[in-house]
Amino acid sequence: MGRVPSTVTKRLINTVPKFRKILQTARERDVNESDTVTIVTDMLEEVFGFDKYSEITREYSIQGTYCDLAIKTAKKVEYLIEVKAIGLNLVDKHLKQAVNYASREGIKWVVLTNGIAWEIHRVNLEERVHNERLFYFDFLELNPRQKDHQDLLFLLCKRGIQKDLIDDLYEYKQSVNRHTIGALLLTDTITGVVRRELRKLKPGIKVTHEEIYELIKSDVLKREVIDSEAGIEANIKVVRFRKKQEREKAKAQANTRDTEAMFQSPKNNSE
Repeated sequence: MGRVPSTVTKRLINTVPKFRKILQTARERDVNESDTVTIVTDMLEEVFGFDKYSEITREYSIQGTYCDLAIKTAKKVEYLIEVKAIGLNLVDKHLKQAVNYASREGIKWVVLTNGIAWEIHRVNLEERVHNERLFYFDFLELNPRQKDHQDLLFLLCKRGIQKDLIDDLYEYKQSVNRHTIGALLLTDTITGVVRRELRKLKPGIKVTHEEIYELIKSDVLKREVIDSEAGIEANIKVVRFRKKQEREKAKAQANTRDTEAMFQSPKNNSE
């Protein structure tokens, strides 16, 4: 993740403690949803750095319905925010409506919050609409002087949004996760490495790629890593990538052969 600018760090150190107190008081008073929206709007301005009048839209209209808040830059709507009363625990049904809103507008990010708990979800619009939680934080537990907490908040800040940091984090987690690594462990390349190292460990041992593949699949990896929906999707991605590599390699080899044949062809008899 990119370095948090000093101006943002200073702002977080000054504003996070202020809003921790505001949120604690609001929870004790059990304020309603409308008052919670007001607090979240102030947080978006003072903590996250958005302009209240030009970049924060209340009751954002989407095809005749409304989402509580939207962050809108000069280019586009960056993310929708569904706000619930501060005393409510966040549950999946709260998110469903906002995800439907986002899918209608082609918006990739949805934030679900009650002011204290913040859930950031990626809306996938390919093939079928679904969402996955990218990260979560409890605002009351944040220490604005702690670097990893600054990094987390910076993802939602105006400067972070401008740098597409949240998209970078999503792409990273799409690649570096147990499902993708599990799929990679089952490729011929990896089973070949294991086979070679086993033969070094025990000279003369006879073991096949298939045996190693089955051992990794049944005894090394957890079933949920490879048989879950996410595991199946990761395997499909890895297989597609490897096939693409093979096609590119074959094409490069064919071009090399054509080039060599051209230079090795007999000279024209007329020369």
